[in-house]
Amino acid sequence: MKKNPGFGFYTFLVVFLLFILFPFYYIFLTSIRTPLEIFSTFNLYTLSPTIQNYIRAFTVRPFGRYLYNSFVVSGVTTFISIVFASFTAYAVARLKFKGKSLLLAVVLGVSMFPQIAIISPIYIFLRDMGLRNTHIGLVIPYITFSLPLAIWYLSTFFKEIPFSLEEAAKIDGASPFQAFYKVIAPLAAPGVFTTAILVFIGAWNEYLFAFTLNTDDRMRTVTVGITMFNAQYSIPWGDIAAAAVIVTVPLIVMVLLFQKRIVSGLTSGAVKG
Repeated sequence: MKKNPGFGFYTFLVVFLLFILFPFYYIFLTSIRTPLEIFSTFNLYTLSPTIQNYIRAFTVRPFGRYLYNSFVVSGVTTFISIVFASFTAYAVARLKFKGKSLLLAVVLGVSMFPQIAIISPIYIFLRDMGLRNTHIGLVIPYITFSLPLAIWYLSTFFKEIPFSLEEAAKIDGASPFQAFYKVIAPLAAPGVFTTAILVFIGAWNEYLFAFTLNTDDRMRTVTVGITMFNAQYSIPWGDIAAAAVIVTVPLIVMVLLFQKRIVSGLTSGAVKG
């Protein structure tokens, strides 16, 4: 007979959720407070909510431009990484060739390089190519880190798809490419969605390359743009909190829209057979 979780379990769960969610709640609370209330009280509620912080985030600074830059850079990085990673992961997982283990080791090793260790050569390269303060100038280093991880993740999903399905498609006259995009790719869709979201979030939250390579205010991403909110003699905490809430919303919406595919992708490689 199955035992129901006891009172202690639910107590721990509630305390854990409060501990995790409190920072997000307090940031949202700060975003709807007036400057006077932010600096004068420490209440867990507000009696005079306002949306002025959100308005100032878009009117005082080019925050809309920051969002646009982040969407473009993250979207292009995700698209390129997933396309190339899908073909590479398919070859690694489904084809037999010498040096496969070495290739995977190199791929994983590249993703482990600390960003600070390669920022100087990347900066010099992009400067000489005239790609600083451009979207493509950020996409290139982002792909350097996202592509190896995407290959590693997707190769796991492709390995779980039965080889018999691909062989049946080839017997029916399908070419290797047709077998890939008509049979293998649809079955690997949950894994592809999961990997795409992880790549997008990684690019969306990246700071070091965006801060170093794009110094033009019109080309900054949201992560860097928020740090530029500070005034000369004060810190507009309300504006910063409002910007932080706005930046988080696209990621939350994305996860909610694709949560079924994400869960399916995360669990598809957990059980063999």
